[in-house]
Amino acid sequence: MRPEKWIAIAVVVIIGLIILSGSLYTINEGWQVVITQFGEPIGEPITQAGLYLKKPLIQKVNYFEKRLLTWDGSPTQIPTQDKKYIWVDTTARWKIVDALKFLESVGNERTALARLDDIIDSVTRDQITSHLLYEIVRDSNREFVTTELGIQAGEEMSEVKLGRDQITRFILEDAAKIAPRYGMELVDVRIKRLNYVEQVRQKVYARMISERKRVAAQYRSEGQGKKAEIEGRREKELEKITSQAYRQAQEIKGKADAEATKIYAQAYSKDPEFYSFSKTLETYGEALDKETTLVLTSETDFFKYLKGISAK
Repeated sequence: MRPEKWIAIAVVVIIGLIILSGSLYTINEGWQVVITQFGEPIGEPITQAGLYLKKPLIQKVNYFEKRLLTWDGSPTQIPTQDKKYIWVDTTARWKIVDALKFLESVGNERTALARLDDIIDSVTRDQITSHLLYEIVRDSNREFVTTELGIQAGEEMSEVKLGRDQITRFILEDAAKIAPRYGMELVDVRIKRLNYVEQVRQKVYARMISERKRVAAQYRSEGQGKKAEIEGRREKELEKITSQAYRQAQEIKGKADAEATKIYAQAYSKDPEFYSFSKTLETYGEALDKETTLVLTSETDFFKYLKGISAK
């Protein structure tokens, strides 16, 4: 066989392989496909995983996710119903439920995200501007310092009737009504973060600092009062203990004095002369020393025993 024929056969085989490879495509789990021919959709979306055939060259395979996708919005400055400007940062989960409609309306995920920006931001703005700040921030009626919300002391704050979670549900419900127009389903919407705009935030911080200082001063005042109360009780207890101790000491001292007096009296009654002599000697010891000079008459009791000694 001539070489030219081998070359022709090889070319035909290669072209056949190219055509065959262009005719086969696979769909993995979590994906769906819309076939287009010259830019126009052909048939219904294919959602089952597997190996499929298409017309080569003239038909194109367009892949779309079936799994949940993430949308993250940009923080947006929105005024609340009570004219307090806040930054609202939202996020959402969505999926493509009608790939054909999705392809015809938005074409690809990047365009779909831009469309979700418009839908969710618009609905979020409507809900935020329709509710008061404390309704957006809070989910319960717990007691807390009003400056947490930038509310001036003395301002009335009504009971929370909806709360942030319910308002978020409203945002989801309203946005979910629009999403099906583009072949999408909005599964969930959440507010990631709320914050004041800078100029308001500084005022809120100043009020929070002032409130904290006021609370600290109140605690210190209460502490000083408690301290004075404790010290008063301590002084009272100390005086009571001292008084009882003094009374007991006096009682013991009185008993001791009485006992001593009793002993002295008994000793005196047994030998009055000896008792007088011993007491006189004690008095001599206390009253006389080298530098003491006494001038006494011979009739004094103090001189009585001295006189007896000198007589001997």
